[in-house]
Amino acid sequence: MENRRWQARARRHLHQRGLHPVKALLQSSEHYEHAGKHFGEHGISLSNLKMDVAKMIGRKDAVVKQNNDGILYLFKKNKVTFFHGRGSFVKAVDGGYEIAVAGDKPETLTAKQVIVATGSDARPLPGVAFDEETILSNDGALRIGAVPKKLGVIGSGVIGLEMGSVWRRVGADVTVLEGLPTFLGAVDEQIAKEAKKALDKQGLKIELGVKVGEVKTGKKGVSVAYTNAKGEAQTLEVDKLIVSVGRVPNTNGLNPEAVGLKLDERGAIVVDDDCKTNLPGVWAVGDVVRGPMLAHKAEEEGVAVAERIAGQHGHVDFNLVPWVIYTSPEIAWVGKTEQQLKAEGVKYKAGTFPFMANGRARALGDTTGMVKFLADAATDEILGVHIVGPMASELIAEACVAMAFRASSEDIARICHAHPSLSESVKEAALAVDKRTLNF
Repeated sequence: MENRRWQARARRHLHQRGLHPVKALLQSSEHYEHAGKHFGEHGISLSNLKMDVAKMIGRKDAVVKQNNDGILYLFKKNKVTFFHGRGSFVKAVDGGYEIAVAGDKPETLTAKQVIVATGSDARPLPGVAFDEETILSNDGALRIGAVPKKLGVIGSGVIGLEMGSVWRRVGADVTVLEGLPTFLGAVDEQIAKEAKKALDKQGLKIELGVKVGEVKTGKKGVSVAYTNAKGEAQTLEVDKLIVSVGRVPNTNGLNPEAVGLKLDERGAIVVDDDCKTNLPGVWAVGDVVRGPMLAHKAEEEGVAVAERIAGQHGHVDFNLVPWVIYTSPEIAWVGKTEQQLKAEGVKYKAGTFPFMANGRARALGDTTGMVKFLADAATDEILGVHIVGPMASELIAEACVAMAFRASSEDIARICHAHPSLSESVKEAALAVDKRTLNF
């Protein structure tokens, strides 16, 4: 028996505060921007276009509820007992662990196998607590009731860019402050430059290399003192401020010391490659352990742990975990970046293909970006695929499958892709590795 309370809490966290509500708002705001700026290209005329923020938030809440109800249905279908409350270790007992569930109906469970999947929490700025009214974490950013005239975002990571994009599209003047001197340092440099160029053009103001100082709140909003990349003192005055400077593992209330569960200096649960903790029968997965804080990584770990408990051989290849940023254009990648290969001394070949040369992208009216392949110079094995452009989140799946089977770029180049389709750009980028593109 695993601690099903922790499992349920982590999945509900995902649906209420994480991926699904953000994507719902991104979709609504993208529709609004298309109606206001791009429908005319299709001969569609609109007048008196308005954004009903309350209805947009209501739709987001409905999407969240549908997903939550789906999880509860799956629990029932698979005979998983759900205990609603906060779970914590009490003590080790013969053959397992005692788990307390604090809530409306307190329970005490005994489990031979425990999976901790408690997720992560937003990291606040030092000395600047979230009030979720003017200083917002991603939770508060999902509940803004009206379009702020001016919105500040500290941090240009996934959450910062996605939430900044949502509110820019519906009319906010958005400024993003990033402490690092480079934009999206974990992304392939060529792809990151292309993405920033597109976001700049849309009107998302991104300042790199800044040092944030004092943050003050008042009746008129928030004042952020900072030093820009040139060393000049600046002040940003905004109605609301989203702080997106990373996340921390959520072990609050878990009471790990009661059983001797080991945490690292970040507060993450220490696990081995199989997600085993230092305690027999205790496992941990997702944001609360090492590795990328990605929902699909957590799900794969959870499945693998369930298989291991059942005596099978669950496996997760962390080199094949795709990353996605759901801005417009979308950014997605899997495997090594060009800068990583250079740093590791790996000899490689690169091929790129722009969406402006793709017929389906032109029909969609979205030709921003490109697909990029990186392949071993000697064996042609695909080492990384990077995409910025329309539906990148869907296109990256082909690269994951190919790399799982250790395919070469030529393998993809010789596979027939439907025409016209965005996926043809993947084939063309594979062809470009050997400078054999057909349509560019």
